[in-house]
Amino acid sequence: MRIIFMGTPDFAVPTLDALVDAGHAVAAVYTQPPRPAGRGKAPRPSPVQMRAEALGLPVRTPLSLREEAEQLAFDDLEADVAVVAAYGLILPLPVLHAPRLGCLNVHASLLPRWRGAAPIQRAILAGDAETGVTIMAMGKGLDTGPMLAALRTPVDGKTAGDLTGELAVKGAALMIEVLGNLGAYPPVVQPEDGVTYAEKIGKAEARLDFTRPADLVQRQIQAFNPPGAWFEFGGERIRILDAVPAPQSGPPGTILASDGEMLIACGTGSLAPRLVQRAGRNPMPTAELLRGFPIPAGTMLG
Repeated sequence: MRIIFMGTPDFAVPTLDALVDAGHAVAAVYTQPPRPAGRGKAPRPSPVQMRAEALGLPVRTPLSLREEAEQLAFDDLEADVAVVAAYGLILPLPVLHAPRLGCLNVHASLLPRWRGAAPIQRAILAGDAETGVTIMAMGKGLDTGPMLAALRTPVDGKTAGDLTGELAVKGAALMIEVLGNLGAYPPVVQPEDGVTYAEKIGKAEARLDFTRPADLVQRQIQAFNPPGAWFEFGGERIRILDAVPAPQSGPPGTILASDGEMLIACGTGSLAPRLVQRAGRNPMPTAELLRGFPIPAGTMLG
């Protein structure tokens, strides 16, 4: 097939690779423009742009697809289908209707649950037992189009990073399967029951709230890794990348133990961080952090 690919973050790269490996003709790759990044704030291309250029594919980085000139340029590619994976820009109707077979999206949830921007993180925060990936035909609504296929996977204590990598690979394989035999995947209208919306993650949500029960704090740690949920101590942000629950209790936010390990009281129960990270440092076991950056027992974390 002649395909337009549209994606931006790491999640989208496996789908692009899968399309090329399957022998599809990628007419163009659309991705968001380079953004300032790093200490120098130099413009950095998206992971999809870097991969597309490495593959020798033509790349387009419009700020928007609302302009008529951009829509005409898209239409001129004469694609059979557009494959979309976490592109991050709204597709106007002229773009949605331009490919002969429309636009197909790789969405990282089991629709209609978790439509929207952050389905993986929201599934973890909500305590969902399972999540998955859905191939859907795109329409003008937010992730409301008919579904063609889906795969499920247990959440089972995985971090957002774990699930992102897993679902990226599963979604890529499922998209190739669907494209290979579209007739075997008739579109199914999403049910009205069970609709939830995965709102974009706010930066403040990654600050750990130890007044919550330990299991909810642990979900925060899983959902915001990467880059990591955090607390403040000594004027620094300390990220917790992995932790296990413990039965000990105390005033929420209190360090109950700090002798080679850290034990933090929560609203109910407590958590023992196993992997932590100081600003500008590599992740390290908690015992290593405490050797050079002691946090005494009895400390109340803000």
